[in-house]
Amino acid sequence: MATPVVSLQERYEASMVLSGAGDALAYNHGHWEFQRDGELIHQEVAERGGLASLDAKDFPVSDDTVMHLATAEAMMEVGKKGKQTLAHLVKHLVNEYIRCMRDMDGRAPGLTCMSNVELHERRKGGDHRIPFNRRGGGCGAAMRAMCIGLRFPSPEQEGHLIAVSVESGRLTHHHPTGYLGSLAAALFTAYAVRGSPPVEAWGQGLMEVLPKAMQYVVEAGHCVEQNVDSW
Repeated sequence: MATPVVSLQERYEASMVLSGAGDALAYNHGHWEFQRDGELIHQEVAERGGLASLDAKDFPVSDDTVMHLATAEAMMEVGKKGKQTLAHLVKHLVNEYIRCMRDMDGRAPGLTCMSNVELHERRKGGDHRIPFNRRGGGCGAAMRAMCIGLRFPSPEQEGHLIAVSVESGRLTHHHPTGYLGSLAAALFTAYAVRGSPPVEAWGQGLMEVLPKAMQYVVEAGHCVEQNVDSW
């Protein structure tokens, strides 16, 4: 029997929905996300009848999905208005991140995300850059970046992917171990859209993109010396 053809739009929709479903199951009201013993999680899943018996509708999404949707909303809003600059997109990202913090009850948002979004909310004016933070690592920038790879999947869009993933990441996580997670998540998603083989291509591709990301950070001109020293 022939394999059914699934349109790119359907695959994009499935990527967004299933990422939220996976997040909800893994979060499980915080019980599984913060459980360090993986065997205990597997035992509990087995006691519930196995993975196939779990219904994602019974599990709330975590802060990861809320912020991921905020990133997607910002890119869609800018897209509706036609060609816009990176500065326009960053402004929309800040606004969406501030707005989405109102939907964090019971979702365990990270302290780094919360504190820096609060910083943005208190600010007046158009400068959305935050200071370099030697403790600004963590997964908070990566968790919300998959949709950036969906938006900029082609090799010709690589420069946009680098700029948007880095700047969206360091709106809250201004350290290479924070915002480069955003770059990796976006880049690997773009590779998946292209059909690049994960084992053969993804790691090598990331290593080739990292110098370009550093060049972008240098040319962007914000806290350059600290970023390069910590790279």
